[in-house]
Amino acid sequence: MEPVSDAELRLSRLESGPIPEERFDEVIAHLRDSFFADEPLNRSVSLCARGQPHRELEEHARATLRDGLSEMVLDAATDRVVGVALNGVLLPDDLSASQAKLAEMDDAKFRRIFGLLYSVNRRLDLFTKYGVDRIFECRILSVDNRYRGRGLARQLLERSIETARAAGFQLVKEDATGLFSQRAAESMGFQTVCELPYEEYTDEAGRVVFPIEAPHKSLKIMVKELR
Repeated sequence: MEPVSDAELRLSRLESGPIPEERFDEVIAHLRDSFFADEPLNRSVSLCARGQPHRELEEHARATLRDGLSEMVLDAATDRVVGVALNGVLLPDDLSASQAKLAEMDDAKFRRIFGLLYSVNRRLDLFTKYGVDRIFECRILSVDNRYRGRGLARQLLERSIETARAAGFQLVKEDATGLFSQRAAESMGFQTVCELPYEEYTDEAGRVVFPIEAPHKSLKIMVKELR
């Protein structure tokens, strides 16, 4: 693929829409370059190197894509995927099933990250709190670093909310692990129902489990009601 100049990036025309199955491989390639290594929890434990595959993360992404609720942004000039929102359906029994599956996985770093996310969400029990039997879950929000600062994360969240509303969901949730995704969610009316400062999440010896770099400070579980 030909490199894109800074001038071309500034003038590029962007198009958004749902992610069809024939784009799944391109989305995974985008995530390898722009999300897997940069997401704050992944980065803090050096889960994977930029551009490299990661089996468990990719299985998680593909399972989410198959729910048919995800959104993308393309650079019209290059037909390149430059941003994605991977959205899935969360059902009441999914978290306990996911935790059981997690215990069988070999990757200790992956288990550490998703063990935190699953345990926090189980304690919250958003199904009972909001009286719903399914939740629209924004699982991955990623923008190519060359296209950041153009409001694409907010645009992807806006389209995701429209998709959730059209599909009859009453609650949208995001596990926002970084400051920028938190700001995008707040701008779309999401409310924080749980916040866990990273410096307070320690092991039995008092060591911080996820030594995350500034400006990211906490995990926020954020929701938006669509009633």
